[in-house]
Amino acid sequence: MTEASPQDQGPTAALGRLGGSPLRLLQVSAEIFPLLKTGGLADIAGALPAALDADGCEVRVLLPGFPAIRAGLQHAAPIGQFTLPWGESMQVLSGDLPAVPGGGGAVRAYVLHAPGLYDRPGNPYEDSARRPYSDNHRRFAALAWGAARLARDLDPEWAPQIVHAHDWHAGLVPACLKLTAGRRVPCVFTVHNLAYQGIFSADHFGDLGLPPSAFQMDGLEFHGQISYMKAGLFYADKITTVSPTYAREIQKPEQGFGLDGLLRTRRNDLSGILNAVDSAVWNPATDAHIPRHYAVGHLAGKARCKAALQEEAGLVVRKDAPLFTVVSRLTEQKGLNLVLAGIDTIVQGGGQLLVLGSGDPELENAFRHAAQLHKGHVALRVGYDEPFAHRIFAGSDVTLVPSRFEPCGLTQMYGQLYGSLPLVRAVGGLADTVVDADLATLDDGTATGIVFASFSEADYRHAVRRALALYRQPRAWARVRQTGMQQNFSWTQAAQHYRAVYLAALPDFSRAST
Repeated sequence: MTEASPQDQGPTAALGRLGGSPLRLLQVSAEIFPLLKTGGLADIAGALPAALDADGCEVRVLLPGFPAIRAGLQHAAPIGQFTLPWGESMQVLSGDLPAVPGGGGAVRAYVLHAPGLYDRPGNPYEDSARRPYSDNHRRFAALAWGAARLARDLDPEWAPQIVHAHDWHAGLVPACLKLTAGRRVPCVFTVHNLAYQGIFSADHFGDLGLPPSAFQMDGLEFHGQISYMKAGLFYADKITTVSPTYAREIQKPEQGFGLDGLLRTRRNDLSGILNAVDSAVWNPATDAHIPRHYAVGHLAGKARCKAALQEEAGLVVRKDAPLFTVVSRLTEQKGLNLVLAGIDTIVQGGGQLLVLGSGDPELENAFRHAAQLHKGHVALRVGYDEPFAHRIFAGSDVTLVPSRFEPCGLTQMYGQLYGSLPLVRAVGGLADTVVDADLATLDDGTATGIVFASFSEADYRHAVRRALALYRQPRAWARVRQTGMQQNFSWTQAAQHYRAVYLAALPDFSRAST
């Protein structure tokens, strides 16, 4: 599938289809920037409401009451409570999320207050030993039931016309809306990464409060287990994913993770909408996290950022050493075994490598060993540090994203906007956002990075050598960097695409009743 086409009419004409009133939308996600982030989902959930608001929607968000989210909720007040299918009581708070500087006003939020479910050590999904919480099926079923109650009757002053659920954590939302009694509210479901599906034992089905008929092949049953991702794909009115290429890839066995058949049957309801970048957060001309500001045509600040980054990371401060960087979860999906295998190519070519991330202990240890072996030329920081990530993009020359698969990816976009050439594999959103620097694209001025095709050590090493060779051609390097920094990854177009999907999901009676 391709991107959802923008409406031929502008925002005013589209709103006319809704009786002249803003489209009321409830967004449901497990994370949101800047309060809680483990990956790109939070960035999207944080930026989309403001973009939709500018495009004529009235957006509110629903979030689990993780401590970081509750702490950031301003003017919180309870609006009601309800009982979950397994008997636990859930209170719903209403308040405001803080505005992102330069990114619009505060966002109205509903937060599920249930300390027994959400006050945990570790990250939102795993304990400190990186083991998924044993009651995750309940923790995120509660999110779905909260959405269903808000869609119908919980807040007497506001009810959405459509619900937008993000990824497997909100996968039960469409099922709860479709299979239980109450006001009919359509749901759009967005797949951020099909590899993470929210799979649980069938023994937990009784906790979900859904009718027995839901546990079948035409439902949320998946090889004898429960799949929250499949529930979202099966019951949603419309499905989106985060890039046009990924929407095509997940309909094939290689990247369908057992759900490609279902996705093919729903292909007419599936759209690929490319993720975007919040320019209020990611902009080297205004970024508060970087030591010097800079912009296209005024790049002296980037050289200062590079020297500062090298010093901060414990690398040899050398202007002429191309600095390759990774900002990523350390997982097999991200192609980090290729990065490890190619370290000698970078170092022998006069370059440096800096890695920021956490995840697979074996990968962490391997990068730690490489940093010890190549002291001053390879560095690792385990964990995730948002300000440091900004400084990495500002100070680096090359952003590595050699993924095995990649639904969209944001780091390659951040890299381009900060003048750090992305080196990527041609999959998913990476293929949609990076133009390879070959003879033709260097000649016509469209190149924005280095792209390789095969997920192999040989192809990756060759791509690194191409990057090193391009770096040694300052005029060509500067042209590619300039083109990348001028790319438009704004939310304006993405918001128009999402609004088109929402309108397509609305039944005629809902449009008429607005």
